[in-house]
Amino acid sequence: MFPSKKTSAYVTSVGKYPSAKLSDFPTDSRRIFSVRNFPLLTLLSVDQGRDIVSGAKEQKDEEGVEEKEDTTEVNNLPVEVMEVRFPKGDVLGIVGNELLFHCVRELHGAAELLVGIEQDKTLHTAAAATVARATPSSSGRPQEHLRRDGSSFRRSRLRHGSGGEALAVTPIGGISYVSTPVPVDDAIDDGGDYFLLAKSYFDCKEYRRAAYVLRGQTSRKSVFLRCYALYLAGEKRREEEMIELEGPMGRSDVCNRELVHLEKELSALRRSGAIDSFSLYLYGVVLRDKGCESLARSVLVESVNNYPWNWSAWSELQALCTTPDILNNLNLKNNWMKDFFIASAYLELKMYNEALAKYEHLLGIFLFSDYIQAQIATARYNLRELDEADVIFEELLRIDPYRVDSMDIYSNILYAKESFPSLSFLAHRVFLTDKYRPESCCIIANYYSLKGLHEKSVIYFRRALKLNRKYLSAWTLMGHEYVEMKNTPAAIDAYRRAIDINPRDFRAWYGLGQTYEMMHMPFYALYYFRKSAYLQPRDARLWVAMAQCYENAPLHMLEEAIRCYARAADCNDREGIALHQLAKLHSQLGHSGQAAFYYKKDLDKMEAEDRQGPNMIEALLFLARHCKAEKRMEEAEMYCTRLLDYTGPERETAKSILQGLDGGSARFSFTGL
Repeated sequence: MFPSKKTSAYVTSVGKYPSAKLSDFPTDSRRIFSVRNFPLLTLLSVDQGRDIVSGAKEQKDEEGVEEKEDTTEVNNLPVEVMEVRFPKGDVLGIVGNELLFHCVRELHGAAELLVGIEQDKTLHTAAAATVARATPSSSGRPQEHLRRDGSSFRRSRLRHGSGGEALAVTPIGGISYVSTPVPVDDAIDDGGDYFLLAKSYFDCKEYRRAAYVLRGQTSRKSVFLRCYALYLAGEKRREEEMIELEGPMGRSDVCNRELVHLEKELSALRRSGAIDSFSLYLYGVVLRDKGCESLARSVLVESVNNYPWNWSAWSELQALCTTPDILNNLNLKNNWMKDFFIASAYLELKMYNEALAKYEHLLGIFLFSDYIQAQIATARYNLRELDEADVIFEELLRIDPYRVDSMDIYSNILYAKESFPSLSFLAHRVFLTDKYRPESCCIIANYYSLKGLHEKSVIYFRRALKLNRKYLSAWTLMGHEYVEMKNTPAAIDAYRRAIDINPRDFRAWYGLGQTYEMMHMPFYALYYFRKSAYLQPRDARLWVAMAQCYENAPLHMLEEAIRCYARAADCNDREGIALHQLAKLHSQLGHSGQAAFYYKKDLDKMEAEDRQGPNMIEALLFLARHCKAEKRMEEAEMYCTRLLDYTGPERETAKSILQGLDGGSARFSFTGL
């Protein structure tokens, strides 16, 4: 708080500050800016400003301290300067035309109050002209403006059709201000000082205090700030009650108690047309929290159409677009922000090829956008193009070595590639950059997980969740760690928390299926595997997991397993599990022709990928027997000859098959085997 009028103060000469900037002065104390003929005072209230000025003058008169002035030149213009200091050296006055103009730009719409200082009649004409261009002149009327209602602090603005002539009317009492751009729908700005005070409380996260300050204000930005402060106050209390009632890992039905009141007020404002795009955004959030998703989408579309540059509104709208049909039916105006929204929505809807094409188009417009590059890398990661994504993230780190955004996805890529040196380097880098970011904690957790230190990994995942309880990746990956630790109850709880945050997270559904399969509960496991495959139908791993669940005891449903393996094979099963299992299952069911078909496809794929192993031996043996049974002796001989290159029991089996072929003994003798 500012000192009262009894606080000891004195006036001293300042000297020259020709190149001073706002950053050169301490930021932990509030400052008074004052220049002769261009006074500007930024305070919390009028009375406090009056107290400081009158207190300084009374103390000066009592102690006989004379006001020392120094005429300096700033930008080649003579300016008289003054500084007010308190005994401990707290600077309250700063001087200089250049500094003053910089401060006005930095404050950006701050409430400007006046210090009642007489004008300097001898000021140089050029200086007066310079000041006049920046601010209207003082009217010299009595100081009737010092009222608590703040009604005298309305700024004059340029009106359309005024021919560009600035309104030269200055508020009474020598008040000086600089008009700042404001939205057209908020042309009447009552109570600007109250708004700034509330904004200060809001920035300090004193939400109810901020809402109380604005209780009587009717300007649109004040209404939005008051309602938003109430909403966040309710959210804060909801999280506190959730922790108090259920514990840090618990689940609770506690809701935001401000939703009902906010919905009534915002809906009334919308019906009357006295609502701006930001309040529409908040109204959409309130409707979403109350479960009115259809109406929330309509309100958010209205908000982004009125003001397309509020990405928070686009993000909330994206969360409500759960299917491609909903996304395509949105009535959005054409804007470059719409392209960013569509690309991000494609990524969220698992339409990775479409998202990749959209982002590559945007990259042709925004050539040096790190955000677009990171989104392209994310899309390639989800398409399992790990090498391409790795190259993009590595280049991003080269350009911006202290980047933390999206680096958690990069750590997932390095984890999947088992690139321990690169992941170790990344973990140390983000730790030194900002170790208390959720992404940093997640990267360090992946590092410990790759080392096999699952307990330490869980510690860092939990730390990330303390920083952001809605951090989806942390919940899912922590569930994976609990599975490795065989702590199935904790794993199930973590996966369910991830699903609560985003029901479309197929990894969490898949993790639940794995956990219940470990607990020998196949029907539960099948339910969760189906959910994950529905959300990500092009991921072969999900179909393979479902097929294995059908195949194993106690279900042993081989026909259903075959159908799932076939879907996995159509989805480009990179591990080669689906083709081999299809061949085995058809062989068990006596479908020799189908088994031979899939063994041949599996053999061709292994040869193309230069893979060796027991699967190749099994395929060669089956095809050799099948061709012999089908009287295709040359093919059978070819497969047997390839088996002779191995040293295990399959070599003897191949010899016996060759001896049973027509003329096989002669060829066998000729080879000397």
